Amino acid sequence: MSASVNGSTIIPAIRYVDCNAAIEWLCTVLGMTRRAVYPGPGDTVAHGELTYGGGMVMLGSASNGGASAGRWISPKDAGGRETSHVCLIMTDDHCRAAYERAKAANAPIVQELTSPSHGGLSFGCEDPEGHTWWVGSYDPWAHPAQEDLQS
Repeated sequence: MSASVNGSTIIPAIRYVDCNAAIEWLCTVLGMTRRAVYPGPGDTVAHGELTYGGGMVMLGSASNGGASAGRWISPKDAGGRETSHVCLIMTDDHCRAAYERAKAANAPIVQELTSPSHGGLSFGCEDPEGHTWWVGSYDPWAHPAQEDLQS
């Protein structure tokens, strides 16, 4: 059973070179909300928590130490490649608005606003440090699980 009873039980974590700027961008462009931001030394972020609906992402400054420090690499240092990305689920109207804000912020759009065959609206963009964010209105929790479809 999960340890959390009030929200996400799987929470992605991302490191940023300029975490304060990333927090501002994620809140302004994608509509996330600051839940907690604990400052680190020299204008860094020791630990941050941003929410959207019932979801959360944790973040921190790349210069912070810790167990994961040596395992992290920026997408820019990896030739723009990543091994994962974050999906942000929102309504059609909020998705359209976030797409327009991302374009206005000159975010690289990796997928234009479309209506995928599995439903809803979606688009993909990069944040200022090259992390990919997939934003869409398709809510996998609102659809039957695959095993339910096969029975």
